[in-house]
Amino acid sequence: MVRYGILGFGHHGERRLAPAFDQTKNSQLSGIWRRNQERARDNAQHFNIAHVFATPEELCASPAIDAVFVASPDALHSEHTLLALRHGKAVLCEKPLAMSASEAVRMASAARAAGRVFGVAQNFRYNSSLQRMRALVAQGTIGTPVFASAHFCFLSRNSPRTWINDGGMACGGPIGDVGIHAIDALRFLLEQEVLAIATLAQGLQSESPSERELEESAALSLEFSLGVLANIQVTFRAEYRTFIEVVGEQGVLTAESGLTVDRPVTILHHAAGTVLAQEVVSNRDAYSRMLDAFSAAVEGTGIFASTGEDGIQNQRILDAAFRSWHSGCRERIR
Repeated sequence: MVRYGILGFGHHGERRLAPAFDQTKNSQLSGIWRRNQERARDNAQHFNIAHVFATPEELCASPAIDAVFVASPDALHSEHTLLALRHGKAVLCEKPLAMSASEAVRMASAARAAGRVFGVAQNFRYNSSLQRMRALVAQGTIGTPVFASAHFCFLSRNSPRTWINDGGMACGGPIGDVGIHAIDALRFLLEQEVLAIATLAQGLQSESPSERELEESAALSLEFSLGVLANIQVTFRAEYRTFIEVVGEQGVLTAESGLTVDRPVTILHHAAGTVLAQEVVSNRDAYSRMLDAFSAAVEGTGIFASTGEDGIQNQRILDAAFRSWHSGCRERIR
């Protein structure tokens, strides 16, 4: 049993992570830290968590913790990951991995030097919907892929994660917050790498200086290594929606709510205007499956689907997306 401590136990911890630990087989939530210690104690009582730590250092140094789940705001990911690694802990870090690719490289290098497992919490790689679509594409169900799409929308002003609208704490607006999920989902589904990206975006309308560098809506065009052209649309201004589509030479796969964990997902296979097959799957266990997969990697009995090394590539794509927004040019992935 791998014992986890969560750094930055906030809304995500309450809504997703703690309930997911209840459904795991080899992962235990043993401790938490959050800035509001009163809320932390309430969380610990509600979720039956054994330890509430006063500081990140105390959590990372504790012999009661085997692995640290970094769920703090984006700007703290590097600091908290390096702290955990210095104390010899395995680290599972939320997306986006860092504020830049250079930060992500330092984090991965520190993990290699420490000899510890380092992963990124790209939980959608454990979604049944994405795994099933990946298998169908690999089987040639729709022929050679030509186009792909991923959309992710939600209203950020209603989010309890108020820091996501703070340019000093968040790695961009929806590009970094949910666009990284869409980018990673297409890389995983297609089993191809992104060569170049072009970004159109609208800036966040705010008088606050901390928000001036953030976008609130964006459309990304991506070129993949085996010729697939893709578009990703993300926004903080529309009601919650996720969508995945792959167009092949011989058919199309679509999944409305394809990246959603709260409701069943219907995968449609259609061609020439006719639905040839449909399959309903559930993603409700994706977080639990991700946690147990990371635990297996920590114990040396399995391989984690989203390594820290792989996360560097996602961060390079994010860097290029932001460069493209400001340059107005298509940017190659460095």
